[in-house]
Amino acid sequence: MQPEFIIIHQQVAPHVAHIQLNRPKELNALNLQLMTELKEALKSLDADDSVRVIVISGNDKAFAAGADIKQMAGKTAMDMYNIDQFSTWDTIKKTKKPLIAAVSGFALGGGCELVMLCDMIVASETARFGQPEIKIGVMPGAGGTQRLTRAVGKALAMEMVLTGKFITATEALNAGLINRIVPVELYLQEAIQLATEIAALSPLAVRMAKESVLKAFDSSLEEGLHFERKNFYLLFASEDQKEGMQAFVEKRIPVFKGK
Repeated sequence: MQPEFIIIHQQVAPHVAHIQLNRPKELNALNLQLMTELKEALKSLDADDSVRVIVISGNDKAFAAGADIKQMAGKTAMDMYNIDQFSTWDTIKKTKKPLIAAVSGFALGGGCELVMLCDMIVASETARFGQPEIKIGVMPGAGGTQRLTRAVGKALAMEMVLTGKFITATEALNAGLINRIVPVELYLQEAIQLATEIAALSPLAVRMAKESVLKAFDSSLEEGLHFERKNFYLLFASEDQKEGMQAFVEKRIPVFKGK
């Protein structure tokens, strides 16, 4: 069935797919259907060997301005528990291929949390990031208190979460939340260019390198080093390692096949 709230572009560049959140009248508010469609699209693209990197964007005005409050306003605690909406987020987190968020305008609440689920973030000059849930009597629930703190540190995360303040793209860059800032007319193009650069490399090495970086957030240094070394050794069983090193010796561009 064709998704209603996302648009999937299978090949916007070699081995690069693009998913656009598409509820423009609601500033791409993340309702349950949109998140389910996004989850299913990511699962499909993750299993597609022709895709190596995935870009997620909204539009110029908003990546996503938060969760759909209208869907939650009348719910009880047991309603929310039974809906179990965060299981969708857990599935998205397991995406093996690199995810790059292309952000312009608002990335607030659930939108900010979705951005932080991605591996890299390219932002336009108009991007604004925030966790304003406190202003409606709740708090972040999809990782905002945890991923934001790890990204920008306790002091700024505490201020953003407890006051609901937004930060600019420049503040986000200075705090280490995003990778780079570009003009509005270039943010998606820049994200796709970054994805293209990564997609030209060995998909096996990229996948294992992503796993290893993420391991740093949920393990001790010793455990992380052990995981890193295991992946390093394992890549010597791949054809891509042979091709990459031989190409280096022969002073030519390698052709990686993901084998």
